[in-house]
Amino acid sequence: MLMTTNRPADNSSLNDSPALSADEGAALYRLMTWLSPAFPVGAFSYSSGIEWAVEAGDIADAASLQDWLSAMLSDGAGFCDGVFLAHVHRAASDGDDKALREVAELASAFVPSRERQLETTTQGKAFVEIARNAWSHEGMEQLIAICDSPIVYPVAVGLVSAAHGVPLSATMHGFFHAVVSNWISAGARLVPLGQTDSQRVLAALEPVVVSTGHRAMAASLDDLGGATFRSDIASMRHETQYTRLFRS
Repeated sequence: MLMTTNRPADNSSLNDSPALSADEGAALYRLMTWLSPAFPVGAFSYSSGIEWAVEAGDIADAASLQDWLSAMLSDGAGFCDGVFLAHVHRAASDGDDKALREVAELASAFVPSRERQLETTTQGKAFVEIARNAWSHEGMEQLIAICDSPIVYPVAVGLVSAAHGVPLSATMHGFFHAVVSNWISAGARLVPLGQTDSQRVLAALEPVVVSTGHRAMAASLDDLGGATFRSDIASMRHETQYTRLFRS
């Protein structure tokens, strides 16, 4: 018996989008690897103050977690880290050693608590060390040496991605996705939340990630600043919290 299908006579409709070039494919592969939860920077050990917020009752369910993270991203540490990443990426790409050194130094000082400083410098150091050993690239050692200060996480991501020619826009949105995913993972373990609720929060934060990324790429260093005082207090209070699962 003759079998028929509804497939088109040719494959033209399946080939409307051009394939990635070799360089584009490599850049995407590296970015997905570096910002994957499997990349061993120790992000799972930190909650960025979320642990204290749960104990204090500020975060009690998926809705309150979403509100807390939306503020952290758009009006707090998330936006500021995005600004640092953008300026480091541009300075490294342009060969502006002075700007790279100054932004790296400012980013290292721009942290509200001891534990947040530990969090971002530890992850930044791990990111750089793993990248230089597994993904070495000509010129990256020089960029690392220029940063005459501890390399915090957003600076590390911006520096390494620029050295490998990964576009800023893709790096920015990948970075924010990784950060938000880790925050949600911490919240899911602490509240606790189920996997479906966690994914709902991640989906709801998508427009915030995109809009904050756009703002960060357009911002100057004079635009740095935040208004998430409760989140800053949470990161300080966590230092003396009696029972803790996370390091921040």
